[in-house]
Amino acid sequence: MAYILIIDDDDLMCQSLSIVARRQGHDVVAVHTIGAGLEQANRQPFDLVFLDVRMPDGSGLDALPAIRGTASSPEIVIMTGFGDSRGAELAIRSGAWDYIEKGSSLKEITLSLERALAFRKQKMGEGGNRVSVALKREDIIGSSPKLKSCLDLVAQAAGSDAGVLITGESGTGKELFARAVHMNSRRAGKAFVVVDCAALPETLIESLLFGHEKGSFTGAEQARDGLVRQADGGTLFLDEVGELPITMQKAFLRVLQEHRFRPVGSQRELESDFRLVAATNRDLDLMVREGRFRDDLLFRVRSLVIELPPLRERAEDISELARWYTDRLCERYGIASKGFAPELLTALVAYPWPGNVRELANALERTIAAAGSEPVLFPQHLPTNIRVQVAQAHMKHDAPSETRLGGENGRDIPKLHDFREAVYAQAEKQYLTDLMSQAGNNIKEACRLSGLSISRLYALLKEHDLPRE
Repeated sequence: MAYILIIDDDDLMCQSLSIVARRQGHDVVAVHTIGAGLEQANRQPFDLVFLDVRMPDGSGLDALPAIRGTASSPEIVIMTGFGDSRGAELAIRSGAWDYIEKGSSLKEITLSLERALAFRKQKMGEGGNRVSVALKREDIIGSSPKLKSCLDLVAQAAGSDAGVLITGESGTGKELFARAVHMNSRRAGKAFVVVDCAALPETLIESLLFGHEKGSFTGAEQARDGLVRQADGGTLFLDEVGELPITMQKAFLRVLQEHRFRPVGSQRELESDFRLVAATNRDLDLMVREGRFRDDLLFRVRSLVIELPPLRERAEDISELARWYTDRLCERYGIASKGFAPELLTALVAYPWPGNVRELANALERTIAAAGSEPVLFPQHLPTNIRVQVAQAHMKHDAPSETRLGGENGRDIPKLHDFREAVYAQAEKQYLTDLMSQAGNNIKEACRLSGLSISRLYALLKEHDLPRE
């Protein structure tokens, strides 16, 4: 017997699903709002949830991570009367087991239920408790549903040698997750070799990757192993794989397929048994369409994809991250741990963090420096640009109704996605402006402060029409 929760405001749909489930001997609870569904999911364990998209108190797609993040982490089948490909993609990427339309036949719904429960049984193991592995997640801080989903994928990746592609904005922790994949795999005792594709000089890229023989080119005074050879038995991490020159992509594709390569100046091929993990903040599908990235290489790279959420989408982790980084920084500088004023955490959550976790860590370092010997951190210790944006956001929130977005009746209010994108773009531009100002318009210094690669920084400055010198 399984425990099934139905979250749907359609009485007839609830009755139909309940009949199907109870005929198979399962226990069923049906509720008509997302709020009631979350309350039930937090109160008792469920194996499967049928979740409607359009609910009176919100979108089922938005609530999906929170339901998946409850203690029992149930499988979720999204139900909708307004099926569309974009909604299906979003549901699956958010961790849904299936996405079906309400017009589907009873047979299709029953089949989805049976398969989801079969998968659930296999995942939970014979004893009915989820088969869990003590995941090594060094420096990956947080417990939000979106972060937990990413860690579940790390656990999946640990059990195979399939290629992994980690995507996400700059500063979301792609290298940390790559290391977690390595440390939880059978290759953990071998090397984890990082290749920063954005920093590879085109004239030496082949030598750096594949190695060279003595005298193979000017300056080659002795033979050297390349990074591919150094990763033998371990993991090769291609950071910013979208920056790999198109001229090298074909050569590297063969290395991925055969695990064989020829050092520069050598007459013989060598072998390297490495596992590939790659990361990017670029849209590789768009790059393929534009002819800047090989589609066959993309297929090889992304056997399993881990999409890291930006910090603004897991704000519930900010308090824990702030505490962890503050304690770490205080220990590094040999000073007593700092306390937090409640207003500080409120300000940290209110800020959109365009630079993500990396920006948060840098901001806390500056905050601790500003506080000096004072034992408690207040918003006044935060960097000026953060305080300004938080204050501006607060003023907009408190503005009279006639000056708020969309006016009193909200007739001209934009779509939430468009609004978020606009706010994020404005915050990102302000961050870049402050960054270049603090760096004295020195590109290398700006890269050091922000953690961005040179190519990514140039791309962002160009995108926001900011000076690059």
